[in-house]
Amino acid sequence: MIRELFGHPFSSYTWKALIALYEADAPFTFRNIAGNEYPENEAAFLAHWPVGKFPLLVEDGVPIMESSIIVEHVAPALIPDDRNLAGEVRMLDRIFDNHVMTAMQAVVAEHLPFITQTPDEARIARARAALDKIYPWLDARLRERRWAAGEEFTLADCAGAPALFYADWVHPIAAEFATLRAYRCRVLGRPSVVRVVDEARPYRKLFPLGAPDRD
Repeated sequence: MIRELFGHPFSSYTWKALIALYEADAPFTFRNIAGNEYPENEAAFLAHWPVGKFPLLVEDGVPIMESSIIVEHVAPALIPDDRNLAGEVRMLDRIFDNHVMTAMQAVVAEHLPFITQTPDEARIARARAALDKIYPWLDARLRERRWAAGEEFTLADCAGAPALFYADWVHPIAAEFATLRAYRCRVLGRPSVVRVVDEARPYRKLFPLGAPDRD
């Protein structure tokens, strides 16, 4: 089997797929799409997926899109057999993507010069308000759990790790949300997550708000 993952080492959604591949100890080749550094990778990527959204998994020439689908494909053990627990895992996966990652990226986007020269403070305020709503919800939901959905590391954690890593940079999680802060610290200590964080360190200069001197 020839398995290739196209993505950017600093991309939160690429991290999500990489974490699953590392958790499963699955063999693959990483095809780096970092600016103009690897034009051959970008050309192959766009040939498979003209939409141009990464990560993209290509397995024996067959493209597989969307990070959650990639995780389930390469690491099916990250989805519990129990139907109710699997539902919780998939729900939290969507919560992290849609209500943490999306809000975080909305703030970041307002500071990217190729998107806008003048940050829209109203958009930024709405995104921060969204994070202010989801942080307490997650703090309550994750209480008395080791990982996002319970005692086992799952798809939900593959989504939670990158979402909270960057969200806390953009809009710090308040000290009152001790459960959520502790979970973020715990998931960032997971070996698969440590690996993606370390691999991305050379690209921290790309963070438009200025990467904090931590994590």
